[in-house]
Amino acid sequence: MAGAIATIATCSFESEEPGVEIQELLNRYAAGERDFRKVNLIGAKLLRADLRAVDLAGASLAGANLSRARLEDADLTGAFLYGCTLTYAHLGRGQLREADLTKANLAGAFLVRADLTGVKLSGAVLRGVNLRSADLGGVNLCGANLSGVNLRSADLSGANLSWANLSRARLSGAALGRARLTGADLSDAHLVEVDLAGMDLDGINFARANLRRVNLRDADLTAANLSEADLRGADLENATLHGTNLTGALLAGCNLNGATLMRANLSGANLVRSTLDGANLNLAALEGADLRRADLQNAYLWKADLAGADLSGARLRGASFRGATLDGANLKDAVLVGATLPDGAVAEV
Repeated sequence: MAGAIATIATCSFESEEPGVEIQELLNRYAAGERDFRKVNLIGAKLLRADLRAVDLAGASLAGANLSRARLEDADLTGAFLYGCTLTYAHLGRGQLREADLTKANLAGAFLVRADLTGVKLSGAVLRGVNLRSADLGGVNLCGANLSGVNLRSADLSGANLSWANLSRARLSGAALGRARLTGADLSDAHLVEVDLAGMDLDGINFARANLRRVNLRDADLTAANLSEADLRGADLENATLHGTNLTGALLAGCNLNGATLMRANLSGANLVRSTLDGANLNLAALEGADLRRADLQNAYLWKADLAGADLSGARLRGASFRGATLDGANLKDAVLVGATLPDGAVAEV
């Protein structure tokens, strides 16, 4: 506390109580007072200040320097923080509802379990921010740079994440219902067990993302980039993956029943023990794909390229391979009864 006072004792501000100096504020805070609502702290230097649980609701803090300040449990509801510096500030469990953080620098800030509903973050620097379990429902983060940000278990319901950079972001367990993700970059992001069912993910970049056990049932992933993504155990039933890039993707144990994979690129993909009952794989590229013990019953593979694919032990009953390429494919122990072969003949054994 003494260090904080020494740092900011020469600064002053205006408030609803004329003539109150920063030193007086600190003295009153030290004496146990916490209510400093609507205070004017524009441009104040509050580096490393210890103001835990302070009430600064509606305060004016534009251009203030709060770098490394201790603001845990602080109330900044509706505060004006335009262009302020909050680098490495501690705001755990802070109340920032409807606060204006436009162009604020929050690099490295700690906002675990903070309430940021309705906050304005346009142009804010969010590099390395820890937002684990934070409430960001409905927040506009369109075009924001959230690369590497910790958003585990955060509530992003209804948030606008269009064109946001979420590469390497940690989103496992986050709530993304009704969130807008148009044009977002989620390459190398962690989304383990996230619920994305029925969402519009057309063209999203998920390259190398960790999507294990994610719920993508009925989702639209048309032309999305899922190359080398880890989708083991994911639920993609009835999902639309038309023209999707799944080269080298890990899809072992996935549920792809009824999914549309027309013209999808699954070259070198791992589909071991995946279920694709009734899936549409017409014109799909499956060269060198690993489909051992996969369930492709009643799947459509018209003119699909399965050259060099491993289909050993696969269940292919009722599948249609009409016009498909099976050069070098391994069909050892595959069940082909009732399947339509490339030449149109129906397999009897």
